[in-house]
Amino acid sequence: MTAENTRPSTLHDQLLTLAALAGKVRTDFSANKIQLPKETTNSLHHLQTTLEQLSEKIEVFQNEHGNMMALAQVGQVINSSLELDEVLRIVMDNIVRLTKAERGFLMLRDESGEMVAKIARNWEMESINSSEKNVSRTVVQRVIDSGESIVTTNAQEDQRFVGQESIVAFNLRSILCVPLKVKNDLIGVIYADNRIRAGIFADTEKDLLEAFANQAAVAIDNARLFSSLKNSLEEVTALKNLMDNVFASITSGVITADIQDNITLANRAAENILGSTTEEIIGHRLNEALASVSSELEPHLKEVRKTDKAIVDLEISHISPKRGNVDWRLNLSPLKDAGQKTQGVAIVLDDLTERKRLEAQRRLFERMVSPAVIEQLDPNSLQLGGKRTEITTLFADIRGFTTFSESMSPEKLVTILNLYLAAMAEAVLSQEGTVDKFMGDAIMAWFNAPVPQKDHTLRAVKTAIAIRDSIEKLYKELPKDAHLAFGVGIHIGDAVLGLIGTEKRLEYTAISDSVNTAKRIQENSANNQILITKDAYEFVKKHIEAKPHAEMNMKGKTQPIEVYEVLGLK
Repeated sequence: MTAENTRPSTLHDQLLTLAALAGKVRTDFSANKIQLPKETTNSLHHLQTTLEQLSEKIEVFQNEHGNMMALAQVGQVINSSLELDEVLRIVMDNIVRLTKAERGFLMLRDESGEMVAKIARNWEMESINSSEKNVSRTVVQRVIDSGESIVTTNAQEDQRFVGQESIVAFNLRSILCVPLKVKNDLIGVIYADNRIRAGIFADTEKDLLEAFANQAAVAIDNARLFSSLKNSLEEVTALKNLMDNVFASITSGVITADIQDNITLANRAAENILGSTTEEIIGHRLNEALASVSSELEPHLKEVRKTDKAIVDLEISHISPKRGNVDWRLNLSPLKDAGQKTQGVAIVLDDLTERKRLEAQRRLFERMVSPAVIEQLDPNSLQLGGKRTEITTLFADIRGFTTFSESMSPEKLVTILNLYLAAMAEAVLSQEGTVDKFMGDAIMAWFNAPVPQKDHTLRAVKTAIAIRDSIEKLYKELPKDAHLAFGVGIHIGDAVLGLIGTEKRLEYTAISDSVNTAKRIQENSANNQILITKDAYEFVKKHIEAKPHAEMNMKGKTQPIEVYEVLGLK
């Protein structure tokens, strides 16, 4: 016995069997010439007809029931995934199976509104290659224009499509095309055909496909929406990650707080500046996280809330419990949402402590070293050694300072010394000279370096005269016992200017025999006397009043040095 014979028969088969049995009874009695009562014969005939009709109705019902079950199953399948490509594949495979089509195509509108084939499958549940994607554009366009389904049993003979090139060229026969609609909005079409057999589609298949298309359209729309949301979520996530990275990389501290002053956000820089962890900042109130400046900051926060305007470059110096003396600069601004509604306050915090310290060090350094020298120095490329150049060197000292210091307290002594040295330094700087160093009660300076000066020797002489004038002014301010004399020596010559010392202790200075000569002349000058060498005198003799001075014999010199005493300017 075959599997076919063992399969249980359907109600439709059973009714057909009973109808055949009733017909066979009438036939057998007639063949055996057995006369049945007319009423019995009529009853058997009526029974046979009724059973056959009932069988046909049951067959239709079973087919419809089978289709409904298939639709229910397909609905579960296509709604089991939200991945668009997977939904499209499931939809097309089930369309081909339900309609018994040779091929099936699903077309969706693209961003430009054009209908584009998104997937094409055949009866073997395989994707169709591009060379086989020949469909009737006429049928598709009619469905798009009318929004109504089209079914043709033989397109070659259908008067609606006579002469259409695609139908003739592609030898299309059975065609079924239904719209895909979501809330009456046509989003695409489903197209099925058979290029070999005619008459495989009827209204039953059309109704079935329309019912299926309604489910498919919703599933496709959900999948597209999910895909769009997924892409948007990925973009938002990528943007958030980027913003988090940017936010974390900002060197300024950023703190945001809500309307109740509860801190909602703080970046890494804010943690470093405050010396606190995220847990100690976020979720706490502003006056807790910024306790060391809260009393000074609160009036400004109130102003921001009241005026809804930002406050910038607010500098506060205070003592931090964790870091000691610190200097902060704060920018306070209203925190707005997308609708420009104020949701709190944003604080941008910069730590100026190190900058202030360096600025203070620089100001101190500038008082110790000429600003012109500082500008010439590159901290990133400091090298020992120097550059040979011509300079005019000036030495000046205070006379009688040692004797004066014996009867003076150290504090008062330093005060008076600084007055004399300051007068000398100011005189040098007023002529744009460079103060090399202070040596006890003396000062060393030069001109023509690092900035070239054509009249550098005359500038040195003018400086010496300014020193004399400044000291005369000091005499009017100081008691007579604090009136100290001075002496100045000036010489011109080549010197090497640069960094002298070691990497741990550097000094920018000038070294040469000409520098030593200027110092020796100053040491041999009388009280309140300005002496210059003959070499220097030759450069300025047209501009100054001077008189020859006795030649000076100096250690290390084989010949005496000619010297002039400067009396004043012409």
